[in-house]
Amino acid sequence: MAKQNVAEQFVDILVRAGVKRLYGVVGDSLNPVVDAVRRNRGIDWVHVRHEETAAFAAGAEAQITGKLTACAGSCGPGNLHLINGLYDAHRSMAPVLALASHIPSSEIGLGYFQETHPDQLFRECSHYSELISSPKQMPRLLQTAIQHAVGRSGVSVVSLPGDIADDPAPDKPLETALVTTRPTVRPGDAEIDAFVRMIDKAEKITLFCGSGTAGAHAEVMEFAEKVKSPVGHALRGKEWIQYDNPYDVGMSGLLGYGAAYEATHECDLLILLGTDFPYNAFLPDNVKIAQVDVRPENLGRRSKLDLAVWGDVKETLRCLTPRVKEKQNRRFLDKMLKKHADALEGVVKAYTRKVEKHVPIHPEYVASVLDELAADDAVFTVDTGMCNVWAARYISPNGRRRVIGSFSHGSMANALPMAIGAQFTDRKRQVVSMSGDGGFSMLMGDFLTLVQYDLPVKVVLFNNSSLSMVELEMLVAGLPSYGTTNRNPDFAAVARACGAHGVRVEKPKDLAGALKDAFKHKGPALVDVVTDPNALSIPPKISTEMVTGFALSASKIVLDGGVGRMLQMARSNLRNVPRP
Repeated sequence: MAKQNVAEQFVDILVRAGVKRLYGVVGDSLNPVVDAVRRNRGIDWVHVRHEETAAFAAGAEAQITGKLTACAGSCGPGNLHLINGLYDAHRSMAPVLALASHIPSSEIGLGYFQETHPDQLFRECSHYSELISSPKQMPRLLQTAIQHAVGRSGVSVVSLPGDIADDPAPDKPLETALVTTRPTVRPGDAEIDAFVRMIDKAEKITLFCGSGTAGAHAEVMEFAEKVKSPVGHALRGKEWIQYDNPYDVGMSGLLGYGAAYEATHECDLLILLGTDFPYNAFLPDNVKIAQVDVRPENLGRRSKLDLAVWGDVKETLRCLTPRVKEKQNRRFLDKMLKKHADALEGVVKAYTRKVEKHVPIHPEYVASVLDELAADDAVFTVDTGMCNVWAARYISPNGRRRVIGSFSHGSMANALPMAIGAQFTDRKRQVVSMSGDGGFSMLMGDFLTLVQYDLPVKVVLFNNSSLSMVELEMLVAGLPSYGTTNRNPDFAAVARACGAHGVRVEKPKDLAGALKDAFKHKGPALVDVVTDPNALSIPPKISTEMVTGFALSASKIVLDGGVGRMLQMARSNLRNVPRP
């Protein structure tokens, strides 16, 4: 039996850790690893057209499955292309192992062709980034990297020179048991006792939920019922907490809607559950705040806390709910539910006013029709920019759908690559890429990856020939829009030229039929929808003071527009309010 080389040992450990695919672009320093993948039946190589796509795809697969995924780039420029997608995966807390192939080990530090120092370059976007400088470091270094990625929910990077990858592996490698799942974290008794006292003393409580409430929907609802609390959410908490929620008061932040802002400011105790919501301009500074988070570094870094609770949301609420006294007074909850319904009534008119006849097509109408026609268990990947707005306001969560995007890193061009990773997890599950024309054209080459692997991703392209969110930012800052116009091709024709289903929609009456045809098509499809570039509404009062990114420090209600089926849910919740 031939002796294993380091590359083969590397791949074997990935397979043992549960990695199913290695996304990347082949290259000379990667060749030993790629060949080892070719000969290993437990893992597949996914050839993308750009390494940034590889990292986004791996991050999306990790978010969908909750399991370790992997990507790779060859030395120098190859692995540098990974960095943006790795930043996104790391900030999204997705467990990803990145292989940064390196120049020959004997040439490191001598200005060799394509030389970089990936072990240093990736440190800011990873929990662990190290260089393998000897075969004897394998497999312990890789095992350590895997345990960092899984245990701390983020990125690990291993830099491996091509010559070392081709070297013989040690005769008797140490095979440590791999950590592939995370434990639950329960707060200490003292923290639970203090939390109970704080809750029992408060009269008006509001819950504000983030992605850390994943898997804790039932526990949050039980707790909200017991303390009669309205429940708001951040964008990343929407898919986990908004559905089947009779206490829902909407979302806070620049993309927010409803009464979430009022509920967080008019309570006397705000409880932050699993959220690292970054826009402190939207958080109160005159109410008591308790925060629950499994990551202790998140506690108190956005607002001053009266109580910090280190634990995951589900276990914390399981400890907490049985011990708190049930509140009898619903006045605050009912007041916020009515404010929420009234707020949605006020903005929904912009959506309902003859949009089905408006040309160019209102993007709100596109998102609403998409929400109605998409599968109940669809995965939506969302481009940064205005697609974030339409997804936040129109895509209805139900506990089975997923909505993922670059919600923490805020990168353009993420939707198509993320759709690739999401679709590989289940070819039978509907995956919809909500792409903007700016983001799609940035990594458009990887539409060919859909065709090459016959991935049945449906790209719904919101094509307004502009960088709309950037235009909005300029307008808010009092600047004329400049450099934001795109001269676009007929993207449907491009899709057909690539060998996929492609259709262009310019009239609202053709939209539903085009989407239905795309969803029925067995392979990749693109629906190029020409949308209104002026579908931006500025708030009536604007402060010139800005917070970088999506937040305006003094603007509380922004982006007037429809809210889809959320109004129906708010009306239903309001009808359920007990009458005296």
